[in-house]
Amino acid sequence: MRVTLASRRSELARIQAYQVGDALRLAAPDTEISYSFHESLGDRNQNDPLWQMPEKGVFTQDFRAGLLRGDFDLVVHSWKDLAIEDDAETEIAATLPRADARDLLLVPVSRWVEIARTGTMSILTSSPRRSYNLNSFLSAALPAHLRELNFIAVRGNVPTRVRKLFQVNADGLIVAKAAIDRLLEAKQDEFAETRAELRGELQQCLWMVLPLSANPSAPAQGALAVEIARKRPELRELLASINCVDTFTSVAREREILRGYGGGCHQKIGVSVLRRPFGEITFLRGTTDDGRTLGSCSLQSSKPRPPKIQKAQLWPLKSSDVDWFTREAISVGNSLSVPDQDLTVALWVAKADALPNDWQIEPGQIVWASGAQTWQRLAQRGVWVNGCAESLGEHESPNIETLSGGELNWQKLTHADGYANGAMAALPTYRLVPKNGQLNLEGKTHFFWKSGSSFEYALSLNPWLRQMTHSCGPGNTQRILQRNGIEPHIFLDHEQWLEEMSQNREQ
Repeated sequence: MRVTLASRRSELARIQAYQVGDALRLAAPDTEISYSFHESLGDRNQNDPLWQMPEKGVFTQDFRAGLLRGDFDLVVHSWKDLAIEDDAETEIAATLPRADARDLLLVPVSRWVEIARTGTMSILTSSPRRSYNLNSFLSAALPAHLRELNFIAVRGNVPTRVRKLFQVNADGLIVAKAAIDRLLEAKQDEFAETRAELRGELQQCLWMVLPLSANPSAPAQGALAVEIARKRPELRELLASINCVDTFTSVAREREILRGYGGGCHQKIGVSVLRRPFGEITFLRGTTDDGRTLGSCSLQSSKPRPPKIQKAQLWPLKSSDVDWFTREAISVGNSLSVPDQDLTVALWVAKADALPNDWQIEPGQIVWASGAQTWQRLAQRGVWVNGCAESLGEHESPNIETLSGGELNWQKLTHADGYANGAMAALPTYRLVPKNGQLNLEGKTHFFWKSGSSFEYALSLNPWLRQMTHSCGPGNTQRILQRNGIEPHIFLDHEQWLEEMSQNREQ
């Protein structure tokens, strides 16, 4: 079969078309593939902000007409560019495994000292969603006391926008991480100059991968859409061999949620759906056209929940009920001792207290936090944090090797009895010392554990706990319960557990 793939003419669009073509060649080696690259209306109009353009699908509508005329067989889109309404004559027949859905903040190193000194910052972005959601988050996540944060509209393809960061009077730029990753990972010689230029610009920047919990992506960000005419069932069958069902399902759900609020790139709404073995996580944040504030992180569990019970049987009702340990610092010196000096050292910080107070962390040192709370506490100490695991556990890959330029030597800062899975080297910086040997858990039947250490300490004093119902967040606490023969119920946090488990809460 001969197949012609069309896409926009930009370097990123061509890379994405080549990715689909390569996948088709692997799945159907007899397929002959050619490419057809064109400008779209959005490419031709570089003056108006995207959200002010009246047309729907400014990067995609031109291609639909060519598809229906038979000028080409498939069109490869960035799925987030497609209008939120489905088309009557065309369909999305396939997608590849999704690239990183998160946004990326770039700040030239040369600007950071001035930002920290003045407390003012201007950031280039073309997205109302990013401007709305990041205004409060960046004030807490950046290691500076920001008095004023301004967002400035910017247009152009990704290399052009990164170039503008160094040419105009702005301090930062927000772009889709997937775009940067794809440009840097492209192997074709035609992109070598852009790869080299972009790598050089990144080396002059501090960077921050923005968490989906605070800044959910545009629906479908990081995902590709392969569009065909509905009258071409033979193409639908061909594309089924490369379709990633998990990505397709997540994107369909994100678009459905946005459609419920009106849809469109003018919306100040982000929504991201993550599918994990324990369930489906949905991050939703923004504001609607009629002024409603949206802000939720929800989990649809993959297994049935326990029945609701009386609040008196739940433990703990508040986090302060689990104040069982004091922290005793372990002397580790004031610098890292790393066996493999050929790899860049990256720090994975389980809790803010795990970073020794006498360590001087220079900007440029990669620091990854376990969650947003740890991130913000480190920022208050003046530490530039590059991203976090969203409180989903250390098995949630940072996925930053492309950004950093190669493999990383991860060092996990934790306590002396912290869970070790062999994926990264543990560097104990403190130990947990029990305050006393008595715990009164009488009458409690349902428990939520924020740490595996607390669970194992409680179990050592109360062996009957094995027969009770246990819950926790995803990650190492879950694994510690499992190694003790308990399969816990997974909730995103203690508040969600209380909300879903208690009969006494208002519905």
